[in-house]
Amino acid sequence: MGTDLSGTTAVVTGGNNGIGRALAVGMAKAGANVAIWARNPERNAQTVAEVEALGVKGFAVSCDVTDENAVIAAMDETVSTLGPLGCFVANSGISVETPIAEMSFDTWRHVLSTNLDGAFLCTREAARRFIAQGGGGSMIVVSSTISRYGGAGMAAYGASKTGVLGLGRTLAVELARHQVRCNILIPGWTKTAMNEHLQADERFVRATSGRTPVRRWAEPEEFHDIAAFLADPTLTFHTGNEVIVDGGYTIY
Repeated sequence: MGTDLSGTTAVVTGGNNGIGRALAVGMAKAGANVAIWARNPERNAQTVAEVEALGVKGFAVSCDVTDENAVIAAMDETVSTLGPLGCFVANSGISVETPIAEMSFDTWRHVLSTNLDGAFLCTREAARRFIAQGGGGSMIVVSSTISRYGGAGMAAYGASKTGVLGLGRTLAVELARHQVRCNILIPGWTKTAMNEHLQADERFVRATSGRTPVRRWAEPEEFHDIAAFLADPTLTFHTGNEVIVDGGYTIY
């Protein structure tokens, strides 16, 4: 029997593209009503249409996750439209690849602000909402396998995603007494728009695929079921876990 999220309100930040969109669609397939928090109106509309085609409600908010007031307003609007929060996915992220000796502080702050500050602001608001509702619910924070190893030019991205890992662990500990679960999703190399420049480098793709036991990169659609699994309200003892979905890359 598959996961049943019927009637649940799920939020996915950065949910209009790549892995975020796959997570949103995966929860919609399991019956959740899904809110997308992202800033591209065209992609928002496309994702909402894809979600609604599955027979559930879709909703999009143009939200800058680095803006505290915007995050608070987005949560109010989402709950007012779709009902009490059931699952929150902190997925928004950007990457800038620059050697650290050449990286400006503005670049560093831009990446950290979106990836880590944004995750903090969003999960804090979700935590407040879950507690105000009387407890219960699920959070998923999206880190990266870069939190497991170093990467040239990846100082800002690696630091931010390692920070997200620590944030997720703390959320799991702090919110357990409110029956709120938090798990950390750690994707490996995936064919997303953010990685298009890397996919164009055949040598890089061969090298990373060769280091992966399944010998390829992931398709975003392969994250559909993991989203629903982690949001499953029956998994009441499943919290604080780091769920690595990388085709075996980090163990090989």
